Amino acid sequence: MATKEAPAKNPRVTVLVPIYNVEKYLLQCLESLHNQILDDMEILCLDDGSTDSSPDILKDFAKKEPRIKIVTKKNTGYGDTLNQGIKLAKGEYIGIVEPDDFVDPAMFIELYALAKKYDADVVRCNYFEYRNGEDLLHENFTEADANKIVNPLEDSRVFYYGPAIWAGLYKKAFLIKEKIFFLDTPGASYQDTSFNFKTLAAGGKIVFSEKAYLHYRRDNETSSVKSGEKVFAVNKEYAEIEDFLKKRKLMDAYGCIFQAAKFAGYHWNMLRLSDKDLEKFLLRMRAEFHDADNKGMLKRSYFPKNHWRALRMILDISPKAFTVVFKTYRKKKKAGL
Repeated sequence: MATKEAPAKNPRVTVLVPIYNVEKYLLQCLESLHNQILDDMEILCLDDGSTDSSPDILKDFAKKEPRIKIVTKKNTGYGDTLNQGIKLAKGEYIGIVEPDDFVDPAMFIELYALAKKYDADVVRCNYFEYRNGEDLLHENFTEADANKIVNPLEDSRVFYYGPAIWAGLYKKAFLIKEKIFFLDTPGASYQDTSFNFKTLAAGGKIVFSEKAYLHYRRDNETSSVKSGEKVFAVNKEYAEIEDFLKKRKLMDAYGCIFQAAKFAGYHWNMLRLSDKDLEKFLLRMRAEFHDADNKGMLKRSYFPKNHWRALRMILDISPKAFTVVFKTYRKKKKAGL
């Protein structure tokens, strides 16, 4: 009588790689995943309808890397692509690596070990900003912040760090249970913003690592972050967060934190807008924060001093007055002053 084969064991980690026309950088990304020390992992390459040589690069590379699985789909955008990846992932934990970034060999074995040690739902780490062949450490978490369960209500700083969803791991069962997915708006339109906030506010176990593993590329001129086509994309992300908090009756706990984090996100968005788009954005931004002000949800203690002064200028004086000051600030920032 033939014996039955044991069912295949699911991998410990699935890494999602959302790919769209990134032939220039894709090979370096794939090589870094190929070099991962963690053998028990799945590399899910999600080709979102690329029209360049990215599909060929994937097929050739998969011949030497058995952990790679290629999913070819029509172009639906970044958020929908990652949502499909979350559902398809077989790993206990999910990581995300952008195809123009690359990672150090020990990233996923060490983050997985940390996640298991604390039975964490979310693990976040530091990363490097990579530009013109050089790394600059982006340090959100110090040794004092690391290797312990973090309560976001007691340490609201976590909401003010950049989303950096690719610098960490997420327990798949946690994402599914809490129904945490990306907005599926077409294109890459800040979808990491709401995803990140929801993972922090959903009540899971959160652990930080002071180590940095991922190299976040800042010299990709085709990056969607630099696109000025979607002026109000970030507004949709914060509307999604607000809806998430209201549905879960978390506004009393997180409402004031949310408004301060929202202003930080909007302030960052303003740095990349043209003068014409900036004026349009400020008018809508003023209306949103005016409503929050009337509801008593703007608390000075949650804002950095410069953000609070900027917000009060927009609300109490005028967006035009703020625009004059901000343009000078933006010019100096771009000049590195």
